[in-house]
Parts: sequence; structure tokens; C-alpha cells
Amino acid sequence: MKCNKSFCWFGILCFINLFFVANAQNSSVVLKNGWQFRQEKTVKWNAATVPGEVHTDLLNNKLIPDPFYRDNEKKLQWIEKKNWEYKTSFQVNPVTLKKKNTALVFDGLDTYATVYLNGKQILKANNMFRQWRVDVKKYLNPGTNKLVVVFVSAQNVVDLLAKKDLPFVIPDNPRAYVRKAQYHFGWDWGPKFTTCGIWKEVRLETFDEKTPERPYVLNRKIELVQQPDSLGKSFYFKIDDKPVYMKGANYIPSDAFLSRVTKKDYEKIVLSAKDANMNMLRVWGGGIYEDDYFYDLCDKYGINVWQDFMFAGTMVPGDKAFFDNVKEEVQYQVKRLRHHPSIVLWCGNNESDEAFKNWGWQKSMNMSKQDSTRLWKDYVRLFQDSIPKWVKEVDDKRPYISSSPLFGWGRKQSITEGDSHYWGTWWGLEDIEVVKNKTGHFVSEYGMQAMPNYSSIEKFTLPEDRHLFSDVLKAHQKAGKGFTKLNSYLNRYFIDSTKVKNMKVADYTYLTQCLQYYSLKNIIGIHRSKAPYNMGTLVWQLNDCWPVASWSVTDYYNRQPKAAWYAMREAYRDDKTPEIDLTRPIDLKLENPKISWTIKGNEIIIKALKPAKYVYVEIKGYKGKLSTNYMDLKAGEEMKISFEGKLTKPIITVMSLYDVINRYK
Repeated sequence: MKCNKSFCWFGILCFINLFFVANAQNSSVVLKNGWQFRQEKTVKWNAATVPGEVHTDLLNNKLIPDPFYRDNEKKLQWIEKKNWEYKTSFQVNPVTLKKKNTALVFDGLDTYATVYLNGKQILKANNMFRQWRVDVKKYLNPGTNKLVVVFVSAQNVVDLLAKKDLPFVIPDNPRAYVRKAQYHFGWDWGPKFTTCGIWKEVRLETFDEKTPERPYVLNRKIELVQQPDSLGKSFYFKIDDKPVYMKGANYIPSDAFLSRVTKKDYEKIVLSAKDANMNMLRVWGGGIYEDDYFYDLCDKYGINVWQDFMFAGTMVPGDKAFFDNVKEEVQYQVKRLRHHPSIVLWCGNNESDEAFKNWGWQKSMNMSKQDSTRLWKDYVRLFQDSIPKWVKEVDDKRPYISSSPLFGWGRKQSITEGDSHYWGTWWGLEDIEVVKNKTGHFVSEYGMQAMPNYSSIEKFTLPEDRHLFSDVLKAHQKAGKGFTKLNSYLNRYFIDSTKVKNMKVADYTYLTQCLQYYSLKNIIGIHRSKAPYNMGTLVWQLNDCWPVASWSVTDYYNRQPKAAWYAMREAYRDDKTPEIDLTRPIDLKLENPKISWTIKGNEIIIKALKPAKYVYVEIKGYKGKLSTNYMDLKAGEEMKISFEGKLTKPIITVMSLYDVINRYK
């Protein structure tokens, strides 16, 4: 339906008038002070922070050690098995009591929570991703009001639900039963801290008339083109009728403890994408629907967002209560986020479709044909029938796909149809060069691991832990056979693996980051060379949620770049053709480059007498971002590297691939 411009403006002005009239009658008080917490049925209450979670409250009260330090993770698993209580009190004046409506609003409760106001139960919550709003007018007292929130262990609940359903099993983990951030149950890059707490704002809203919803306007046309072509089926985005090649990365939650992510963190992370010439981030389905500020920044910097719904790598319960819960979640989140022009796609889940078809659950779980059929029917009913219908009811302006991807990387269709998670490199231990013949229409996941920056390793280890492969280093490597895979690639591309065991951790870290640099530089270059057949390349992954060996191109601490970030920045440039150089560094004849350097102002000036490969500059204790790093230098070439701020007597280390390889000859 077309809209007459004068009529539209009249409508908008009416809305604005209603908005201000309603706001004049409304008030909202955030309940953030005076919170305390305790383990259920214990005596002592301790100070709590809201928003927050139980792990950070325990840490702030010095009741537990740093969960990220050494192997403390395994020592803190008891926390998730306990129930926890939170309480506060707040004042209500006569003016508030006279309002027609008074609501207590929880923007986020993690996850199984029972809420009491003045001793009366007012709410039972069971979804981390929903806003919970309760009419509390009849429960309020003049003066002091007491609010208590009791959290039941999510791990205990899902374990009981899974046990109750036996012999029927929902693969591949009891976490499938709960609407909670799935990475809280552990992942191949993340710790297992199954949190609970009041993770978002709580407020008391009073009003006579509800504030009308703001009109939903999307000022650009978004299309996902999936049409038959000569080899299969295309997959690319058109924005305002123009095809757009998407260059970017996958985004995971930026902390294992979500309340610790600040606006400054969001700014650093989104700017790290923009500064690396990205134009898309995929918000991965095992995390959370992000804070509005994240999307505000993507709107501001022209970063398109592929938004997964929060399902990852499991099947789903098929009961009515679960579906009703998900419907409320989906429609709340879509209505909350639809105003952000950066969002270009809603996606039902991460890898659940291909997992059911390719991961061998039927055999490993001794699944009956009847149970397998039931699981698939429930899956189809949720992701192919229900969620697209629920989305369309509140947002009919964006495309929806049921899963990413539809075909696993071992299937031929992965290269010819839809989007692709190509894990032949890394998981399949294939050579990097294989990508030349295995590039799909839109590669939405792929990557190469590397160690975190050595400065991070120093933060979570003692000197006695800094040897390969100490128990503490293993505790910060979550991928199956992670070090074995890394060593396999190092052996093929950088150094004989028999020499690895004698390496210092700092040198090993350097080489793994060079490997990640080499891999992403070439894979991105190959992907982009296949355009327009290939119309998107999203690296796994942009960021980390704790210090760990992972596929991330930035570090957890201070969000500093790893080597591969600099490779991506160059490979994603639009003003030049990405360089592809598949010469394996292990085959290079390296000579001592005799590097010299000086500092002038806020620049480090580096010069090599002979060609130098992967020249790495480290400033001890520096928390900023260098203008460039891990660069190649030609003989006699001078390179200027700028740093942020002023440094007093900096301790600077400069080394190249020659220096590291030569140490182990």
C-alpha cells in the first residue's frame, strides 16, 4: 500500500504527540541499588551488582578466585549446581500508588527464576531471552517493598528434564531444553560457566496510559537472492536492488560473563570490524541477542548484521510449552531489533539441520527410527513452519532462512548451493590450497586457530605453566585435538613438528599466529577471486569471550588484534585486488634480515637490510593497537608503525620468522 506523504507526516506527528503526552504521565525507576545475594538456604548475604551474574558477584566479594586464571574453571563448577537468591527493597510513594498501572519489568532473567514481591509469588521465568513484565499494583505497599528473586540451577533442571524423557534423547546435549545462551554450557572456544542472575535492567514502571509503540520504518530494501544457476543455487544479498559482496566475520558474546561487556568493549569490537574493512557480522546462534548498543554501532558504521536466532547444534523439544516460550522470545526480540537498519537477515539456527543429517547422532545415540522421525518433525515444525510465520507477523521486510548451513562441508552441495561452513580446513586437516576448488556461493564459516597473544598467556599463567603443553595451557585450549591440529599445520607450513616440543611458548604463539595470518590472507583472497560466483566470506571468528587458543582474530584482553586481523584488513580492501601467495613459509630460504629500529614521537621506524617475513613488534604492557604488524619487509625498506598515546621508556621487541625458525635449527 502506498502512502500519501502529507498523510504519513500527519500520522508521525500524531504519534509524537501521543508519545510525549503518554511520557508526561509515565515514570520509570530502575532498581539497581541495595541488591544482595546468597546461596539458597545459607545465612550470610553479600553485596550484589544488578545487572550481573552469580559468578561475578562471588568474584567481587572475593569468595572465588579469578575464573579465567590458570585452571580455575574446573574448580568453580560447583557454582552452577547450586540455587541462588537475590533480594533488594525499594520505596513506593503515594503518587506511584495512585497511578492506574504499575508494572515490574525484568529485561533479562538468567534463567529459571521465581520472583516474590512482599512475600507473594508474582512470576516464574524460564527464558533468558524474554522480557518479563508483571502487573504489581495489587502487591505494592506504601513505603518499603521487598523484592526477592530465587534462581534454580539451569544445569540441574536440564539434566532432570533429559532424564525424565529417557529413553527418548534430544541430541546432542541437555542444554537443548533451556532457552539460555548455549555457550554457557561450554564450547570449543569457551569455558563452561553455566551462569544465573539478573543479567539485564530491572525497573518499576508506572503509567495511566501505555506509551504507543513507535512506527516500524525500514528505509532500505533488503533481499536474499537464492535462484537456480548453472551449478546449483545462488546465495547473495541485494541492498536497494544492488548486489553486495559481504566481507566479515562471525561474532560471539564478548565475555563468558555478559554483565562485564561495557560500551567501550562494544566500540572496540565493532570498530575492529569496521577498521578491518568488514561490512558484515554474523551474530552466532549459540550466544545472545545482543545489546541495542551493539546494533547502534553497526548502524552507525555500515556493518550489515546476519542475525541468528539463539539455537545452535541441537534438536528441540516439541511440546506446546516450549513452542509457546520460543514464540514469545522470537516476537519480543524481532520487535526490539527490527528498527535497526543494519540487520539484513533472520536465521533460524546454527548448524542444527546439517548436524541431524551428518553428525551421526542416530548411530551414536542408538536412536530408533521412530525417535529420529519425531525429532525431525519437531525441527521442521519450529524452524521451517513456526518461526518464519512468527517473524513475518512482526517483520515482513527482511528475509528468513531456517538454518546455516543446509549442507555440511563434506557434501558436494555445500559448494554449489546456499551458504557454506567450510571446515575441511582445520577440522578436516585439509591443506589451505584446497579452498581453490572448494569455495561455495557464500562461505559463512571457516577459520584457522592460533594461540592468544602472549601478553594474555602471561596473565592467566604462572611461569611454571609456560611450557608446551602444560595442563594450564590445555585448560585454555577447548577444541578437540586442538594442539594436534595446530601442530599438523605448523609441520606442513612452517616448521618440522619434531622441533615444536622444544619451543618456548612465546615462539609457539608467534608461529601459530603467523599460520592464522597466512591461512586467512589466502582463503579470503581465493574467495574474493571467485566473485560473482562467491558473494560472501565470513571468518570464524571476530572475538573471544575469555583468553583461549581459538579461531578469533582479536584477543580477549583489551580486544587487541592478533596477527590475522592485519591480514584480514588487507584482504578486505576494496581499492586493490587481494593478494594470494600460497608459497609455504617452510619452503622459503630465510636469511638474517638484520632488523634495526628507532622511536620517533609516536612512531617506531623499522628497517631490514635483507628481506624479512612476518616482522612482529611488541611493546611490553601496551594495551592499544599498532597501525600495522606481522608485515613483510623488502631489503632496505623502511616501515613506520604508529602507536596510540605516549610511552615512557618502552620495552620493545622486534622479531621476524627467521629469528624464530633459526632458534630451533
